Amino acid sequence: MIRGLNGKSPVIAESAFISEAAYIIGDVVIGEYSSVWPGAVIRGDIGRITIGRNTAVEDNVVLHAGSLNTSEQDLTIGDYVQIGHAAAINCKQIGNNVLVGMNATLLHDTEIGDYCIIAAGCVVSEAMKIPDKSFVVGVPAKIKREVTKEQLRWVEQAPKEYLKLVNIYKKASE
Repeated sequence: MIRGLNGKSPVIAESAFISEAAYIIGDVVIGEYSSVWPGAVIRGDIGRITIGRNTAVEDNVVLHAGSLNTSEQDLTIGDYVQIGHAAAINCKQIGNNVLVGMNATLLHDTEIGDYCIIAAGCVVSEAMKIPDKSFVVGVPAKIKREVTKEQLRWVEQAPKEYLKLVNIYKKASE
């Protein structure tokens, strides 16, 4: 379901794929070739949520913007980002070329740099700032080290695979 709220309606690129089982509301912008999969909820009811190009919001992900700690209420997600199944995202920023693992949680005011991997099940604490090329694990999250070349392969390959899926699903719905 895609619906407006308080005079603001989602703006979705024509090339994007949005599952009919996703829920997108309010001040949301979704970029070219991005995808939103079944069960995902994107609530732009407090702040704007901007999703870049070729970014996948996988099944049962929750994206919400807003914080009690700051006047900045928006959430910006970069290009070529993979947000794994059932992740809960209520942060300020996710950079470009980032992999957020399944069931990861990014709390209010968090900022994730470019080329980062946030491991599955990780809980990134409120207002944590993750520098570029960080590999982050644990509960609470800790920066373990810089991402390896092998790990970066996941960051680079996942968007390509999801672009193939976007094309398959869009053709199937024609």
